[in-house]
This record gives sequence, structure tokens and C-alpha cells, in this order.
Amino acid sequence: MEFDVVIVGAGPAGLSAAIKLMQQAKAADKELMVCVVEKGSEVGAHILSGAVFEPRALQELFPDWKSMGAPLNTPVVHDDIYLFQSEQNAKKLPAMAVPKTMHNSGNYIVSMGNVCRWLAEQAEQLGVEIFPGFPAAGLIVEDNVVKGVITGDMGLDVDGSPKSSFEPGMELRAKYTIFAEGCRGHLGKQLLQQYQLDKACSPQHYAIGFKEIWDVDASHHHPGLVVHSAGWPLAKDTSGGGYLYHAENQQILVGLIIDLNYSNPHLSPFEEFQRYKQHPVIKQYLAGGKRVSYGARAITKGGLNSLPKMSFPGGLLAGCEAGTLNFAKIKGNHTAMKSGMLAAETIFAALSAEDAGGKDLTDHQQRFEQSWLYNELYCSRNFGPAMHKFGTFWGGAYNTIEQNWFGGKLPWTLKDNSLDHAQLQSASAAPAIHYPKPDNQLSFDRLSSVYLSNTNHEEKQPCHLKLKDASIPIRDNLPQFAEPAQRYCPAGVYEIIENDAGEAQFQINAQNCIHCKTCDIKDPAQNITWVTPEGPGGPNYPNM
Repeated sequence: MEFDVVIVGAGPAGLSAAIKLMQQAKAADKELMVCVVEKGSEVGAHILSGAVFEPRALQELFPDWKSMGAPLNTPVVHDDIYLFQSEQNAKKLPAMAVPKTMHNSGNYIVSMGNVCRWLAEQAEQLGVEIFPGFPAAGLIVEDNVVKGVITGDMGLDVDGSPKSSFEPGMELRAKYTIFAEGCRGHLGKQLLQQYQLDKACSPQHYAIGFKEIWDVDASHHHPGLVVHSAGWPLAKDTSGGGYLYHAENQQILVGLIIDLNYSNPHLSPFEEFQRYKQHPVIKQYLAGGKRVSYGARAITKGGLNSLPKMSFPGGLLAGCEAGTLNFAKIKGNHTAMKSGMLAAETIFAALSAEDAGGKDLTDHQQRFEQSWLYNELYCSRNFGPAMHKFGTFWGGAYNTIEQNWFGGKLPWTLKDNSLDHAQLQSASAAPAIHYPKPDNQLSFDRLSSVYLSNTNHEEKQPCHLKLKDASIPIRDNLPQFAEPAQRYCPAGVYEIIENDAGEAQFQINAQNCIHCKTCDIKDPAQNITWVTPEGPGGPNYPNM
């Protein structure tokens, strides 16, 4: 199938790009064929975000979004910011001690899954073709030019041989392709390497973000209340923070974000999240409630310093695929939308000039640098490096001064050129961490959590978690790092088991995978590569 533009990923960046393309085409009375492919079973099925949403980009895309029924129903009414000093103590910070980027007046507590479903409806009304359940599995590259993507084969057995239900993938060809796969997209990863897009920037940095949705009693629910925290349960050398948002329908959204440059291989991000919910500040809202959904996702958080070149022959990177999240705000949805809209403007300008496609649209960088998106990322460029360099307390103090007194425009740039996966200490040198057993009221185990993510994969299919060298987990990672995949995976995918001879074996439970990409990022040997599984496999988040 041939299109003018193929977009990979029906998240906020991809859908905004599709909508902006069709809006421009309609205004110019020009016919345009745009296709969006999405690996989730439906639009929104793989979307996971906090989320406090800043409507700036949406306002540009649809000035009348309120009358159109966009699902932004809970305005933020109050911010509470805490420093958790211990498992029992916390200090609420005054507004003057909080970076202004953390204030949320004018923003909304939303389900980004539902926002994306709404955006998809608007895109389809404009003539965009959206294909959910069809993961883009491979690139079409001819004469060093990206010509589109190939969707994954379906109906393969575990050894890759065709079953009776076999259906080959389809070539989706385009003049230009926009890659908006989200954090650590597997095709984007190939593009970075093939076209050396990241050779002039700092290494990308990542975090893992957890989220649960809770139904709570009305007496515990305060619609529009936003709670953020730093400190406990994370150790001093582990940066990150927690959040708790009071959404609509007596629901609370709670989560913990942990930077993936942590050094202790005994650390389990999942268990840290379970501990977080036991703090009195969090417990007071969740006690007696019912957990109804769970998920986790890696976050691209390097910011401006880690942005790669976004153009290459035949296409563009957009949104979290490129790394446009503003971590100073803990927000990436409005920036992803704007990134997609800028990509659409660049490509439409090229197509309007009777461009046959395939060019390296290097003018996209200038369009980006002239936008409010660039200015926002520039002003927050030091936020992450300061936290990594000075720690949570002093890094937070630096960021408060820079943001509140200087508007993010101090005349220097801090950089963090370390690699997240290279920061682990040896297991013998790091302090052991003993996590309490779940109480099944506030804290839970992995498997019951994965159950709430509605994750499903066809079991008889090739494993989508590829090992470059199958011997590394037992030979290298186990003795040196106590094989951290057992702990950094939030879904129990990786286990060390014993065979009949009592020998350690590395087991991959791929059917549990919730597509967070943490293994692809944090494995110290960079031995694990995440690729798309068959068809619509993975989580099915209802309203994350």
C-alpha cells in the first residue's frame, strides 16, 4: 500500500502529526493520503502517562477543543509538594521552594489513553487511515532512503516457521515516514544507529514510571488535587519522585518514577513503588480503596542536551521517539504533540513544493528552533543533569533557583554524558535491600499486578525479547550483578531458575511483557533487544 505519509505510533505525537497534515491539506485544497499504524489492539491500549496535561499544543491544534468534547474534565485546583524524609516523616514545601515548572495552574488531570482515543476520532474524521493491531516491525530502506515500514508477520511458531494461520506482513510505502513510537522505539533505535543521528548529542537518559488507578471513597477524594514528592523510599544516590493525582469518578492515579541511572543492582523499582504507597501522605488517600489498573513504562528524559538529529533521508523522528519530554515539568504529552505538529508542517511544506519524497528534511531543525517547544526545552536543559550531579536535595535547590529566579536562562549548560546502563556497581559492593512482603491492601506482587494490565500475547510465537548472546545472563550478569533483570523488569519477565542438574538458567516469560522497554535500556551488557511481538500483543490499558 502506498501513501504520502506513514506515521508509526498512534500516541499524542503521531496523531497530532496526522491531524496537522490533514488540516493543512484541507486548507490548501490538496489531497493527501496519511496512514497511522499502531501496535496496540486499539488506539490507547499501550498509552500510559501520569498525567497532568498542559493544553497548549491542543489549543493550537483545536482552538475549540472544549466544545468538541475533548476529555479534559478535571482541572488542577491545588498542588502539594513534599520531601519524604523517611518512611513516616514528610515536609510540605512552600511554593517559594518549588521550581515554578512544578506548578500546574491551568492544567488538567487526564487519561492520555482517552485523549488519544479522542484525537484518533478527529484524525479519522479528517480522512486519516488508522490501523491498530499492526506493529511496524521493519524498515524499508532503499539507496539509504527510508521508503516506509513493513508490518509484522502473523501466525509464526516459536521457531519462526509459519503456522496454518500465517499471514505475511505488508509493505506500507510513503514519500515520508514519521516515527512516533514513544520511548526507546525499536525502529527509532535502528534509525539512530544507521544514520548516526545521536553522534553530536549527550547520551539519552531514561526513567521507569509506574502507575496504578485506584477507586477510593468519596471522603478520600479531592478532584483536582495534585501531590508530588521526592525522597523516600529512594536512596540518596537514586533520583526520581512520586505522584498522586485526584482524577474524576472518585479515582486516584498514583505512581513512582525512578531514574534508570541507579547504581545498586539489588534495587527493584517495582518494590520501591510498593513501599512508596505505604507512606502516610499517600496511604491516607488509598486506604480502603481498590486498585483497578497497573502499568509501567520507560520515560525518555534527557531533554535538549540528548536530542538527536530528527531528520534523515525519507523521514523524521517525533515526540518521545526523539526525546522531547520536559522533565522539569514531568510532562511530555504537550511537547510530543507540538513535535508531531512541527513534523507535519515540515513534511507538508516539502510535499507542497512537489517534492517526490526521500529527502533529508534538514530545514526541520530550524522550524524546531523557532518554536516554543525549543524554548521550553532550552529553559529546562539543566534540570536532569543538576539532579544527577548534585542529588535530589541540592539538585532540587539548584533547579528552584534557576527556574524561579532566572527563568532557566543561566549562561551555562550542565551535561550528563554518562550511560544509564553503565552505572551499576557490582552486587558484592552494593548494600543488599530487603523488601517487605506485600500486604495485598496497598502493596502487591508482580503477577497480580500484570493481571490488572490485561496483558496478553499469543504464547506460540517467536520471543520478542532477543538476546545477542544467550550466555551473558548466567556467565556475566549473574556473578557480577546478581542478574538485575530479575528486579528491574516490572512484570516478572526474567527469572533465574535451576534445571534438573541444579544449574542456573535464564528464563524469559515473554507473555508477561508490558512493553515498558526497561530491559532494552538497563541491561548492563546491552544484550537484550526489544522488538515488536505478533499482532496486537501486550497490555490493554482501558484508561491509563
